[in-house]
Amino acid sequence: MSSNAPPERDRSPFARWLGAADEGFFKFESALNLIAALVILGVMFIGVFQVFGRKLINFPFPGYVDVIEVVMTVFAFISIAYTQRLGGHVRMEIILKRFRGRGLWIVEFLGTLTVLGIVAILAWFAYGHFLRAWTIGDSTIDIEIPLWPSKLLVPIAFAVLLVRLFIQLLGFLRLSAHPDAEPVGIPLIETVDEQAQHEIETGLAGEADEADSPTGPGTGQETTS
Repeated sequence: MSSNAPPERDRSPFARWLGAADEGFFKFESALNLIAALVILGVMFIGVFQVFGRKLINFPFPGYVDVIEVVMTVFAFISIAYTQRLGGHVRMEIILKRFRGRGLWIVEFLGTLTVLGIVAILAWFAYGHFLRAWTIGDSTIDIEIPLWPSKLLVPIAFAVLLVRLFIQLLGFLRLSAHPDAEPVGIPLIETVDEQAQHEIETGLAGEADEADSPTGPGTGQETTS
């Protein structure tokens, strides 16, 4: 799937507002995704230190398992809204692809509404786990890192996802009422052929940039002695 961002022209005031909300919130989601990527990079460095420290100098990373346990929620949860915006979550589209026009948008609206309700329930119970960890002072076993910040991150990530789902819900509701309007704030279903074509175009664009680069292949500078 791909996220659709049509031009501002020929949009109704509601569509312009929805598009602005979609783009503005996507910047926040992108920042969270960047944080998750940096955390993954940090975990990789910690893992390298753990392996070489244990094997070479007999000094493993202190509390390695505890640290991974705590930071896992960062890269496991705070990017789910970003992925939802791009339509990157796994979906069963065998039946969905058979719908067209208003029928498709109504089914998408009902599906998004169902997911929104499920995520709201998950957020509520995740917040309960955070309160319990905060109350009893729950911590890791080895170096006793407090667990409440990690558990608080889960309902926060679900809250961000709820906002994204609400934006998409409005987008599907708009298209249910006006099937011929340009999609705004929703991910669009791509066929296998369309996905392959986009990947080919992306690859060709990367090769073209490399060929045009002054440091690309075949453009090495001659040296004189």
